[in-house]
Amino acid sequence: MPRKTRAKAKPRRKAAAPSWRARLRLWVLRGVLGVVGLGLAWIVAYRWIDPPTTPYILAERARLGTVQQDWVPMERIAPDLARAVVAAEDANFCRHWGFDMAAIRDAIEAGGNRGASTLSQQVVKNVFLWHGRSWPRKALEALITPVMEATWPKRRILEVYLNVAEFDAGVFGVGAAAPHYFGTAAGDVSLRQAAALAVVLPNPKARSARSPGPGLQRRAASVADGAETIRRDGRSACFED
Repeated sequence: MPRKTRAKAKPRRKAAAPSWRARLRLWVLRGVLGVVGLGLAWIVAYRWIDPPTTPYILAERARLGTVQQDWVPMERIAPDLARAVVAAEDANFCRHWGFDMAAIRDAIEAGGNRGASTLSQQVVKNVFLWHGRSWPRKALEALITPVMEATWPKRRILEVYLNVAEFDAGVFGVGAAAPHYFGTAAGDVSLRQAAALAVVLPNPKARSARSPGPGLQRRAASVADGAETIRRDGRSACFED
């Protein structure tokens, strides 16, 4: 019988090497994922690590030559001071997830003349971004704020804010502001002094907690009442022991 012969296997074609465009897309994707990963790690790390500085503090140090900042942990900050700042800047701090939608609607109805940034948004701007009005910064702020809210407790967000907010030209945080204005520690300020510090925050270079005018005095009295109100109605529960 004739012997069967095996059909010769056809040689496999080598896979075509990816084009330079495909390689470029791959490297861009890897770069983007790397940047996002590093950004997430940076945000999460500050839940436990106190920010050594911020872009704005660096800019002010370069402009002024020196700045004052003395980091104070939350347990050494007077409760009245924490409540006064929340009452003045973001009374619904414990009730939102980073954005106060009611305040945003009110600001839109007012024609954009009223601020609607929460304390969380201000922490993102102060710690991770730059100052100034621009759409890229606002877009990054909108992306980072929910991530920070999801990974930091409210108490930590407020602690960082109280330590990086500007209270006078080159004076950052309550640890430097309390002795600067009143010659006392951040843990020893009275409710009146706390309210005076809080009303400085929207415009620290033009306002003084040491010698406020009649308008600021009335505003400080309102903030002091607000601090007591959020204590009574539970809106300070998320950052108090």
